[in-house]
Amino acid sequence: MWRIGLSLGRMSDEALLSGLATGDPELVVAFVRRFQRNVFGVALAVLGDTQLAEDVAQQTFERAWRHAQVYDPRRGSVRGWLTAIAHNLAIDTARARRARPVDPEDLDAMLGVVTETPERRALADDDAERVRRAVAQLPEEQARALVMAGIYGMTAREVADSEHVPLGTAKTRIRTGTLKVRTLLESEEKR
Repeated sequence: MWRIGLSLGRMSDEALLSGLATGDPELVVAFVRRFQRNVFGVALAVLGDTQLAEDVAQQTFERAWRHAQVYDPRRGSVRGWLTAIAHNLAIDTARARRARPVDPEDLDAMLGVVTETPERRALADDDAERVRRAVAQLPEEQARALVMAGIYGMTAREVADSEHVPLGTAKTRIRTGTLKVRTLLESEEKR
């Protein structure tokens, strides 16, 4: 059993995706375990809601299972394909959740569920906006590498593969982007 788990861990992403398409239970579990953090991270970054992110992650794996046979490795990595699916589903979910009128009688019940204060949420939103503005000031290559690593949880190797650049270039882009964002945020705080 241990040897099977070890060999599944060494399988390529494409081989696990093929196993997902066949419905092999061991390969399905190995596939989900390999990518669940990335898929959930993408959904959570877009939605900011743990429960919705879990739902989107589940939908992502269901869609991957249904469409595994059409995956084309020439268009990108399995990880990139999955994160694109998760991102698109999360955006669709966010759009579907647009503000709807609330019955005033239901408002008290809804407010009772809130665990964080409006002040904390406002500060978090302000911090997130400051970071977005700082990232927007970076050169595109650095911004993309920083977002892939920081938000999507991709490793430098995965960023390099996704961007079709050497590993050292991906690491430099992530590091330089991080330092520039830090400098921009610090200079904004001093003002």
